[in-house]
Amino acid sequence: MKLKQLNETLDRLIESSSNVKTEASGQLIRVVGLTFEAKGCASPLGSLCEVETAQGWYSAEVIGFDDDVLYLMPIEDIYGVLPGARVRPSKQQQQIYVGKGVLGRVLDGNGLPLDGKGVLKATESMVRTQVILNPLTRQKIEEPLDVGVRAINSLLTIGKGQRMGLFAQSGVGKSVLLGMMTRGTEADVVVVCLVGERGREVKEFIEESLGKKGLARSVVVTSPADTSPLMRLRSCETATMIAEYFRDQGKDVLLLMDSLTRYSQAQREVALAAGEPPATKGYPPSVFAKLPKLIERAGQGDLGRGSITAFYTVLIEGDVRLDPIADAARAILDGHIYLNRDLAESGHYPAIDLEASISRLLPMVTSAKHQRFVRDVRTSRALYEKNRDLISIGAYVAGSDPRVDHAIKMFPFVNEYLQQSMDDVFNIEESHEALEVLAKKCRLGRPQ
Repeated sequence: MKLKQLNETLDRLIESSSNVKTEASGQLIRVVGLTFEAKGCASPLGSLCEVETAQGWYSAEVIGFDDDVLYLMPIEDIYGVLPGARVRPSKQQQQIYVGKGVLGRVLDGNGLPLDGKGVLKATESMVRTQVILNPLTRQKIEEPLDVGVRAINSLLTIGKGQRMGLFAQSGVGKSVLLGMMTRGTEADVVVVCLVGERGREVKEFIEESLGKKGLARSVVVTSPADTSPLMRLRSCETATMIAEYFRDQGKDVLLLMDSLTRYSQAQREVALAAGEPPATKGYPPSVFAKLPKLIERAGQGDLGRGSITAFYTVLIEGDVRLDPIADAARAILDGHIYLNRDLAESGHYPAIDLEASISRLLPMVTSAKHQRFVRDVRTSRALYEKNRDLISIGAYVAGSDPRVDHAIKMFPFVNEYLQQSMDDVFNIEESHEALEVLAKKCRLGRPQ
């Protein structure tokens, strides 16, 4: 009994001495923009420190250092910071809660609930870290994933574990398409990450695009545009960690991240604040180093585990060829789907630009017969688009080219096939059967 009391006393003394040390560990010497500079506080890169304010202690992450000066960035907005404020290493572990208890919930970048439904009923947790999978131990992508969208299921067939880019300008139905895939996919779990969106759009997506049925088997992680850049970065990492957990449990996961551009912009803010020089179009080199690290975490798991099929949206402003994020993402991803503004303005939804879109793994998850059907439809559509200007102004003379004549005849049927109401769901079998019928019509009248 005396030995137990002695051990408890020693533990209290050690804890109190530790507290004294951390209380006097350092102080703020400068505040520049979003960055705090602290001196006398020993803490490693990427760890958390606590900054004293008039309202209490707030967490900040170490984003860089110069000799004995630490560069800190607050995770949340901090008010009441005074010159010479105390800074101490944080005892808080960077972890998030995972498990079935997070399904149907809306979380922030730290994995904490935002929906007002009480505490998370999750019994497991994960340390915020990155586990790099050996590419040689990953399973091959051989099975298609049904996403409930006819045009994607048939003409841009996705494999389980594939990473796709959804390239679009603002206001062309990107969020609606994500909602359609959330409700129509056959995946076991859906993880949705909304980064840098307007607060109004977050609620609209959850209530209208996702709906109660879609939310029931989903996890939504969000950090609106008014949150700190670190919180926006954490949202993407938290969503990926949750998806990794379910994949390791043997589940097939659909990860929808909107958007990769906002993730890159957040990393740019952090890197520039830490003193990293801009390189390409104002983006520091660390942005292009982080993109593949985030994307490569998705995909097939090791043998016996599940998969993460991921869709990353990329916002396009102006010429896509001059956008460094779009260019980098296109090189890393396993395919891309372009949404066309002209199609959207004409009432064509989803506004998928078939000629500019491609699924690189379609040959691996479909039969040779299906691939022939895809070529027939694509060829017919391409012939029409190539001669669209002549047809529109009436310069094309019927009978000049039998192939073009047939493409003009088939254009309304192909157009109708590519369109789908946001409330409709077409499974992969229905999509393939309809594609076969359409392809045979498109092939008719052309040289075999």
